[in-house]
Amino acid sequence: MEKQHSSPIILIDVDSDIFDIGRDLSVSTRPRKPGPPERIDGMTVGIVTVEGEGPHGGERHPDGDEILYVISGELILHADNLGQPIRVGEGKACIIRKGEWHRVTAEIPTQMVHITPGPHGDARPR
Repeated sequence: MEKQHSSPIILIDVDSDIFDIGRDLSVSTRPRKPGPPERIDGMTVGIVTVEGEGPHGGERHPDGDEILYVISGELILHADNLGQPIRVGEGKACIIRKGEWHRVTAEIPTQMVHITPGPHGDARPR
């Protein structure tokens, strides 16, 4: 049975909400919380601004790859299996492979989109 919605279009405040895409490809929203996103059985999509050390001391996603897209600024991506951090500039994206421990930092305010797999994952505190 198809879900009924009160409106065919739902406006979202991306400053305060994140998107969840379920395994059935349905989309819902929930309020953003500090730190790494809560894991769901599907994908979480958020638009965030990173400045300085980022939201956590590192994370990994055993359920799938993560996509990061930089809208503005420059993201510095640190990964356990990299010799040197990678800089991801405005308009560029990267894929972080399943299971790779990584964290992001930024020297200037950097707006990015993350598409994060779940339901499992680990995060290191800052």
